[in-house]
Parts: sequence; structure tokens; C-alpha cells
Amino acid sequence: MHVVDLTHPIHETMPFFPGTEPPRIVDSYTIAANGFAEKGLRLLSHTGTHVDAPCHLLAGAPTLDELGVGHFFGPGWVLDVSHVRGRSIAIADLQKEEARIAAVDFVLLHSGWDRYWAEAEYFGAYPVLSADAARWLSGFTLKGVGVDMVSLDEVDSTSLVVHRALLAKNIVLVENLASLEALIGKEFVFSCLPLKIAAADGSPVRAVAILESMK
Repeated sequence: MHVVDLTHPIHETMPFFPGTEPPRIVDSYTIAANGFAEKGLRLLSHTGTHVDAPCHLLAGAPTLDELGVGHFFGPGWVLDVSHVRGRSIAIADLQKEEARIAAVDFVLLHSGWDRYWAEAEYFGAYPVLSADAARWLSGFTLKGVGVDMVSLDEVDSTSLVVHRALLAKNIVLVENLASLEALIGKEFVFSCLPLKIAAADGSPVRAVAILESMK
């Protein structure tokens, strides 16, 4: 068995969504002063590599804890959309993998945009699903869709049409993934288990892919 870490580390100088609070991490207790170490954390529920619940945007929709733990674990497949530049990801960019999409629980979009992590470009013109492609993808019985970008919509979007199309079908969204290129063409089990926070609209996750081997 081989486990691939798909998660960005959380620290105080990490990138965070424009206009929101950065994480704050302090040494609340130390071995030198207290005989044990413990950190104090102040994190938004959508810090770093995280999962969005349907209730993040849709009133009355399920929270993370209402979906059940099995909703965050299952077969996954990476769709390589790194060739998309200067336009939206269209249905035609996804249809060649239609059989794979129908056979898995999680679709992860590899754009390669995580190479800009910690740079201003990370919040720039990354590719996003077109409204039609989002609706097409929402027609599959997926548990989740993930991306190696800060959002499934443009960073300045107010309509959030991609979020809404997928969340309306209880398809959770995993954002800020890393290292998806290692999984292209490989079968794996994807895990994005959130913290068990009551009534959670989102949560940081330790996203991983589990493979029988890397061959």
C-alpha cells in the first residue's frame, strides 16, 4: 500500500482566501514552562486544504456532520485539465473520462495550479468549470469534487455557480489540494475526513490518496 499526501501544511504565513482571516497558531503551553506542549489554534473552517459542506452556501442543506463519515472516503480519479489555459473547463474536456467519472466517488481536477502556492499568482486566472460543465458533472452520483486551486469558482465570483450546482446535489467540494499529478492515470481511494465539528459548513482536512502501488 502507498499513501500520497495531497494536503498543504497549515501555518501562520500560509496563503488564505482574500478578505478572510489568516490562521493564528500559538504555543499556549511549552515543555520548558509547563512540562507539556500544546498549541492554540484559531482557524477558519475553510483554512488550507479543506472541504465545503452543502450548507456553506445553501440554507437548510446538510452540514458536514450530517453527511456521515462515509461521504468523505471512496474511489477517486484525477482528470488532467492542465492543458486548459485562458478559458473555462468545458464539458468536452471531461467527456473523454465519462466512464471513469461514473465509476468513482471523487473526481479531482489537476490543473497544476498548486505550483503557485504561496505566490500571488495562486489567486490569479486559474481554470474553473463552466456552468454547463458543473451541471454535467453534478449529474453523476459523486460524493465530492476536488481541485488543486483556491476555489471551484473564480476568486472574485459572487454568483458561485459551480459551487451551487455541485453542492445542491450534496457533492462536497475539496479545495487547495496538492500533488495531484502523481495520481494521473492511477486508481486510488481518496480520503478527505473533516474534523467532527457540530453544524460544520467546512473543515480543514488531511487529504490523501491510497494506492496499492505507485507503478
